[in-house]
Amino acid sequence: MNSHKSLIPEGQIERSILMIRGQKVIMDVDLAMLYGVETRCLNEQVKRNAERFPEDFMFRLTTAEFEGLKSHFAISSASWGGRRSLPYAFTEHGAIMAASVLDTAKAVEVSIYVVRAIFAKIKWQELALPLRS
Repeated sequence: MNSHKSLIPEGQIERSILMIRGQKVIMDVDLAMLYGVETRCLNEQVKRNAERFPEDFMFRLTTAEFEGLKSHFAISSASWGGRRSLPYAFTEHGAIMAASVLDTAKAVEVSIYVVRAIFAKIKWQELALPLRS
């Protein structure tokens, strides 16, 4: 199995997180890259498994949100790969759920890495609580 360092380059996830509708999300194109699949494949699997992705796991950007995102980052239409539909935004729960529907080795590895990182952070916060008192 790959080491954690080679699995996800340091800072890649943090740089991909955006604040949209008051939620921290990762866009479908970034999540697909993280999981080593094409954006089209990710979105197809999400559509086939729509019942696993309620609004608090994933939502589709509005045209205004997408235009604002493109102008904020000065992104040309060409750099979005000629998208024909609005992108999806995944919350942390949706990002982990996406790994379960992709069923690729890299998606499984990344989801294990993310879950371990989340629980390590929780454990670290629990250890820090007595220090705050």
